[in-house]
Amino acid sequence: MDDLTNQKKRLKIQSWRRGMKEMDLILGKFIDKNFDALTLDEIASYERLLLQDDQLIFSWFCNYEKIPVEFTSVVAKISESIEQIK
Repeated sequence: MDDLTNQKKRLKIQSWRRGMKEMDLILGKFIDKNFDALTLDEIASYERLLLQDDQLIFSWFCNYEKIPVEFTSVVAKISESIEQIK
């Protein structure tokens, strides 16, 4: 199994098992649908995003907190994906 396949599996597990159901649904659905379309830079940014606390990430999606510059692009991409699901 190659590194990218292992990375995909790991990110799917980390996305679906966040501890906050809302984030499981947002991030899990996003990575399931979009992993293959992400660039290596976007994957790296997404990995860094997953290191953040669920409450903080959720606050970015709800516009309660300002999104840090390093996550602006990936949060926008996830938000676009959420809009397509509705």
